[in-house]
Formats: sequence, structure tokens, C-alpha cells
Amino acid sequence: MIPKVEISGVDTSKLPTLNATQMHELLVRVKSGDELARDRFIHCNLRLVLSVVQRFANRGEQPDDLFQVGCIGLLKAIDNFDLKHEVRFSTYAVPMIIGEIRRHLRDYTSLRVSRSLRDTAYKAMQAKNRLVDTLCREPTIAEIAKELAISEEDVVFALDAITDPVSLYEPVFHDDGDAVFIIDQIKDNKTSEQRWLNSISLNEGIEHLSEREQRILRLRYFIGKTQMEVSKEIGISQAQVSRLEKGALKSLQKYV
Repeated sequence: MIPKVEISGVDTSKLPTLNATQMHELLVRVKSGDELARDRFIHCNLRLVLSVVQRFANRGEQPDDLFQVGCIGLLKAIDNFDLKHEVRFSTYAVPMIIGEIRRHLRDYTSLRVSRSLRDTAYKAMQAKNRLVDTLCREPTIAEIAKELAISEEDVVFALDAITDPVSLYEPVFHDDGDAVFIIDQIKDNKTSEQRWLNSISLNEGIEHLSEREQRILRLRYFIGKTQMEVSKEIGISQAQVSRLEKGALKSLQKYV
């Protein structure tokens, strides 16, 4: 996804990796206050940050910026990780790195969201987490609204406002074959693909007609006037209208 070898001054082709045992031993030293071990641990986990950054490659952001933000998430994960957790460090760190990048995209996106709306959204998310613990299921919008004493509409607007925009060309599935993108999953059941193609072809054909021919077709087929009515409006004979109309339709056949 990210073709460059160097990102934020780091040569990604030379990043080291550690196995699970080495990772645990180094992490124990980090938690004991060994600064050299901490520096090495960070350096050995930059590949983890890079793998997360690649998920956001289609957002139009500079990879260097996202990489630096991801490193902040990595540092937070190192500081907050508890060795008592029976999980791998990467399992714990990836959500924190993703969260840090999403927070950056949300706060610095070109689609500006008001502070009050963002605050409402965060409160709604906190309320949702509390209700999940209490109800042991996903709460409804009505239940979240009642918890916050606000309208359901405000809850929906707030949560929608902080939802990350997604590119139509973001892959949703990938195996050994071609990737399936979001745009491939979008379907208009009311309008067939052939109808879309015909509409595009028709518009292209109309653009190649003269101004008078376009006007005649618009009056005849979009407004529904007779040839006689068209002839009076344009100021030519009905025979001329008929001839121009037939010529215009014949020209359109080349495109449709």
C-alpha cells in the first residue's frame, strides 16, 4: 500500500523483528525501567505501526503523519500494558494505535465537526459502554438517549458526525484473487446498470447536437409539445421541425 521505503526518516526495509520470547523478555526489562530496552522495544515494534498505517492508506493523509501518530499510540500501549495480561503485546497495542490514528483523522479532517457535537458523541459512546455492562447486550438508540437525557435524534446526529469517512475503493475482502471494494457492494435496485450506461451515452450524444436540435428534442420529448407547437415557438415550419428532429434522433443512434 505504501510504496516508499523511508517513512518519517525510518528505513522500513531494515526494521528488526522479535519472536514472542524475545518480545516478552524485552518487555520485562522495559517495565523494570530499562530505558535502553524501551528504545529497542519501540524500534522493534515500528513494523506493527506500519502495518496499521497501511489500513488508512486510502484516506488521503500523508503516510508520514499517520506513522508519527501511530507511534504515539504505540508509546501509550507500552506505558499502559500490564504484564499480567494474558495477551500478546501486539493484540493489546493494535487497537490503541488504530484509536490514536482515528482520533487524529477525526480531529483534523476537512469535515469539521463542532466541539459540542463531538462531546455529545463521546458521552453517547461512554453511555453505550455502561449500558452494555448493565444490560449484557447492545443498547438501543432510545436507551442511550434516555441515559443522557437527550433526544434520540441528537444521539444519531452525534454518532454519525464522528464516524470515519470510508473510501469507496477501500477493500472489504481480499484473497488470492482480486480484491472486493466497497464500491462493488453498492447496488441501485431501482436503476439497472444498462439504464445508467444508456443515460450516460444519451447525454454524450446530446452534447454533440446543435443548439437548435437540442432545443427541439427538449421541447418534444422532455416537455411533450407537438411538432406544430415547437414550430411556432422556434419560428420555423413544421416540416423543418420534423426534418431536424429525425436528423437529431439518427445522430443519437450512434451513441445509444
